[in-house]
Amino acid sequence: MTQAPPDAEARRAISPVICYPIDTLPVPDLGLYHSARATAGKVGEVLVPPREGRCFEVKAGQFFRISSVEGPQVGDLNLHNLHDLKERFFSGKTRALHGTHVTTGERLWSNLPYLRPMATIIEDTLGWYGIDPFGGSVHDVIGTRCDPYTGNLLAGGHYHHCCHSNLTRSLADHTGLPLSEAEMLVHDVLNVFMCTGFTRDTGQYFMKASPVRPGDYLDFFAEIDLLGNLSACPGGDCSSEHSSDTAACHPLLVEIFAPVPGALDGWSEPPVNAYDRSHGR
Repeated sequence: MTQAPPDAEARRAISPVICYPIDTLPVPDLGLYHSARATAGKVGEVLVPPREGRCFEVKAGQFFRISSVEGPQVGDLNLHNLHDLKERFFSGKTRALHGTHVTTGERLWSNLPYLRPMATIIEDTLGWYGIDPFGGSVHDVIGTRCDPYTGNLLAGGHYHHCCHSNLTRSLADHTGLPLSEAEMLVHDVLNVFMCTGFTRDTGQYFMKASPVRPGDYLDFFAEIDLLGNLSACPGGDCSSEHSSDTAACHPLLVEIFAPVPGALDGWSEPPVNAYDRSHGR
């Protein structure tokens, strides 16, 4: 380890600066969304089996709910623009804007050059959890998804029911794309219900048993037409490992709701980002 300079403590004591102040971000009209949600009727559902992935479609102005239905279970969520799969959820920018974990009133943003809200969280039954003494919290945008490549790198073998492979198979099945093309569209996730953080001593990403229980849910408002893709993680509640055939795993339920006509008067779909894309040329 290198020797600390004489002014080391002074350097450490410098106050942090928030990289992206969000005072000027458009604020979602949660009052409108909640009133529209109260009128909404169920128009579809998808049950995601344990250690598998499933796709679902949600139209702009509809709502979708992800629920724990049989036991504690975490899920890995991808979102795409239904009409342009190149536009997809950007976990890194969502993290930079809202923090490492997301909850009610925060949004899932799309990748560059689109950079617009794809979905808004309107209700989170685990919002009470906050940040625990270990620095853990729920619904993270820091983990990348369990995948067979990292598993092979660290332990050898070829485990196929990790979230990356689940999402790849699911997207291929839903779109008709070959696996090789579908895999390139799978992206970093919202870890629904997963409890995670960074260790204070080494800064390593950790997971711990999720506080989710049957009946808990996340409710989203779809800001654009969406193709969702959800994997029921092979780690179950992620209390011990996240690529496993031995962890207790349970299904996840996705339900889709449509509000009555007129319930969203005054709302409009967010446009793609207005940057002119000239990049100084």
